[in-house]
Amino acid sequence: MTMRRRSLAAILGGPLLLAACGASESFAPDVASPRPGLTPSLVASPSATAVESPPSPTATPTFTVQAYPVPAGSGPHDVAPAVDGGVWYTAQASGELGWLDPADGSTREISLGAGSAPHGVIVGPDGAPWITDGGLNAIVRVDPETEEVTRFHLPGSVPNANLNTAAFDGDGILWFTGQTGYYGRLDFESGDMRVFNAPRGMGPYGITATPDGDIYYSSLAGSYLGQVDRRTGEVRVIDPPTDGAGLRRTWSDSRGRIWVSEWNAGQVGRYNPANGTWKEWPLPEPGAQAYAVFVDDTDAVWLTDFTSQAIVRFDPTSETFMSFPADSNPANVRQLLGRPGELWGAESAADQLVVIRTD
Repeated sequence: MTMRRRSLAAILGGPLLLAACGASESFAPDVASPRPGLTPSLVASPSATAVESPPSPTATPTFTVQAYPVPAGSGPHDVAPAVDGGVWYTAQASGELGWLDPADGSTREISLGAGSAPHGVIVGPDGAPWITDGGLNAIVRVDPETEEVTRFHLPGSVPNANLNTAAFDGDGILWFTGQTGYYGRLDFESGDMRVFNAPRGMGPYGITATPDGDIYYSSLAGSYLGQVDRRTGEVRVIDPPTDGAGLRRTWSDSRGRIWVSEWNAGQVGRYNPANGTWKEWPLPEPGAQAYAVFVDDTDAVWLTDFTSQAIVRFDPTSETFMSFPADSNPANVRQLLGRPGELWGAESAADQLVVIRTD
């Protein structure tokens, strides 16, 4: 499989609401057998001085961008670096989980079952990929060794949750979101699943766990950040300063501060649970649409902008943005994930994965 390579030098929360408990059900899972010389643009944010931000590296990092084609018609949506050095990706259009070998660009695909339309994928504490599958209305686990597919279906009282993304809390419980107005939890060891009605109905989208294992999710349609009580499942609603910002994805930094991509407002926001304050920064492109957000191991914040078709890096200390335009138009990079020195994304419109490596 061919690869293309290119190098680059380098407030306060609003009203509180409690979510009413919806369906709750225990059940047995369903098991099935087995780019050279380019310099990224650097743009200073017009917002106020930064506070409480971690120090940036003294040396300016340099970056290399590489794209890897995946099978045509895959429609890759989300990515997750695998334990073995490969990269998992959800092939939403073909109903498969894919695995890419960055060493040679080869891929393999694992069918998730008839009707599958996988959205998110993360690697759990067990080292296996866990998938939110909107087509199957199920949480899916794939054994990385045997490729056995295990499905945990949502209760029959929640027939179409439009599952989005998932995160494991500090107790090893998997929490997930459903865009039609749900969030839930799965204890995969016992098979116990509970699904809750979300505040403001439609919209639960991205979800993240803090270093302390607490869970927050973002609501796109509801335009709020939800802080989940892991014991009761109740949600505290936290409104951003910008009304109708459209909080799409969310990620925690090393200090437990919650970063959000504000799709409607074209901004990146940060909520600090320690003091209840918010701060927001507009992305550099006029009319920006901030889709993904991910915080790497250095606490640099990465986003995707559908308007400029670019991956954007934000330095919280200098409050500057660095833009990496895609070589495909459209590219439509959905979620971002990474490991030290690597930032991965899926270009859903171009059937390829992209990695930005930091030296």
